Amino acid sequence: MTRPRRKIYEYGFAVDETRVHIKSDEKAAIREAVESIRSNRKRLVEYVRENPKFRYSLEPVEVEADSPEVVKVMAEAAEAARVGPMAAVAGALAEMAMEAMLRCGAKLALVENGGEVSVSTDRPIRIAILSADPSFSGRMCLEVTEEDCSMGVATSSSRFSHALSFGDADSVTVVADRASIADAAATSICNAVSGGDIEASILKGLWRAREIRGVRGAIIVRGGRVGLTGRLPKIMKVTDDWQNNGTTLIETRRLL
Repeated sequence: MTRPRRKIYEYGFAVDETRVHIKSDEKAAIREAVESIRSNRKRLVEYVRENPKFRYSLEPVEVEADSPEVVKVMAEAAEAARVGPMAAVAGALAEMAMEAMLRCGAKLALVENGGEVSVSTDRPIRIAILSADPSFSGRMCLEVTEEDCSMGVATSSSRFSHALSFGDADSVTVVADRASIADAAATSICNAVSGGDIEASILKGLWRAREIRGVRGAIIVRGGRVGLTGRLPKIMKVTDDWQNNGTTLIETRRLL
C-alpha cells in the first residue's frame, strides 16, 4: 500500500561560513534545528577563541569534561578518525541539530551543513553524491530508508574541497552511525588515498575506512576508478523524473 504524500517543509540559512539546508515534516522541528546550530556554533566560536589549539590542530585534542557538548562531539569524532577536531565541525553541528528535531517529534529530520548530512527518516530519501570526477559526479545516489537511520553522510575531496587535504582522491563519501564521525572519517580516508598507483591508493583508503569506529561504509573515487567497502545503503542512478514523483534529493559535497 502506497503511503499518502505529506507536506515537507524546507528551510535554508547561513551564518558566516556555515551554510545549512533543513527538511522536516514538522515546522517546529525546523525551528529547533536552526536554534541548535546557532547556539552550538556560538559556543564553539567562544571555545575556540579561548582554546586556539582546538582549531588548528591536525591531530585529536583532549578536552575537559565541562567543555561545550559540540566540542566534546567533535573531539570524540576526531579521536576515532585520528584527525584534528575541526574536521568534524560541519557534521557535528548537523548531527546535534538533527537530534534536536527528533526530540521535537519529527519523523523526517534532515540537516545538510556544507554538504555533510545528518538524517533520520521514516520514508526513503535519496542522497546524491558529487565528485571531482565528472563521469561519476551527480549521477549516483544513496537511497536511505528507515532501517538505515539515524545516520550521517559526508564527502571530502582533494580536488574541490576548501578544507585542508593531504590526499589525491577525487572524492571520498562516508556513511557512518553519526554525521560527526562521517565528517572526520571522510577527511581521514581522503588523506590516505595518495600516491601514484591509483588502485593501491584506493585500497589504502578502503583499509583506513575499516579501521574507524562508527563507519559503516565508504565510496572512494579516483582517476576513473571506484572502490567500495562496508555496509552502504542501496546505490542508485540519478534519474530526471525524481522531482516529479516526490523524491527528496540532497547533494552531499564538501563546501567548507
